[in-house]
Amino acid sequence: MHRRPTIGLRNIKTALAAALCALIYYYWERSPAFACIGAIFGMGSDMEDSRLNGGNRLFGTAIGGFLGIVLFRIYLCFYPEGGYTPLLVLLVFIGTILLIVLCQIFWVGGVQPGGVVLCILLFNTPVDTYISYALNRTLDTAVGVLVALGINYFFPKDVVPSWLLQWRTAWQGWRSSRRMEQEPPSV
Repeated sequence: MHRRPTIGLRNIKTALAAALCALIYYYWERSPAFACIGAIFGMGSDMEDSRLNGGNRLFGTAIGGFLGIVLFRIYLCFYPEGGYTPLLVLLVFIGTILLIVLCQIFWVGGVQPGGVVLCILLFNTPVDTYISYALNRTLDTAVGVLVALGINYFFPKDVVPSWLLQWRTAWQGWRSSRRMEQEPPSV
């Protein structure tokens, strides 16, 4: 028998964190995409889990971003106009090794998000925006992670708000009545 999906407190907190980021960025008049991603990645089942998940995302993004800035600057010394060259292959190899070492020193779980930022900087960022991209990506991720931590702080795992309990009770009642309507009458 398949387990039916449920909407629990973590689902609500994750959606709330992403929506809050989108609202904040609406007033800042900039794209909320990376802040929302940071909030979704940063939400955990409890505060400790959020610190770990959010830390992975934030520190990985920062390490990958700053490493990407340095490596892309080196690249621009040889190819100021940019473009895809074999030097980028060497730089992504060196950069990945350095990223893993730096994450081992500063934040072990940051390798994957740091690798994403590093690769985007090296292979997909225009020459004139690589620094602003890295800094904005780190800032946006930090906002998202902080929002997720804040939501998890105000709505801890073991404290379910009364409105959610009322909603859950109403939902369960509705599902029970639907099941009874769908069952054939017993003879």
